[in-house]
Amino acid sequence: MTRITRGYIARRRRTKMRSFALNFRGAHSRLTRITIQQTMRALVSTDRDRGRQKRNFRRLWITRINAAIREIGVYYSYSRSIHDLYKGQLLLNRKILAQIAISNRNCLYTISNKIRS
Repeated sequence: MTRITRGYIARRRRTKMRSFALNFRGAHSRLTRITIQQTMRALVSTDRDRGRQKRNFRRLWITRINAAIREIGVYYSYSRSIHDLYKGQLLLNRKILAQIAISNRNCLYTISNKIRS
């Protein structure tokens, strides 16, 4: 019985996986089975870490805002200032507030005075 080579569909599937794993090191980019395993692992990691990255950036912004607020001495805590922001219906998210806290402290001081009154 003669040996039958598989068609182009399987080869296309393998080359697609191999093209994804081009930048991997060693056997992870050369051997088909290991390439597929590492590609699946990488895709799982990116899906998981996408949410984790959002979480980490939110924590960073909260830390920066809290530090700036305590340094200015306007409020006692971050939570109190955020509560007053929502109560005063000022539509500033944490990312923008963190950028303001880093670049322009006087502007943050003005915003906090606006919230208070």
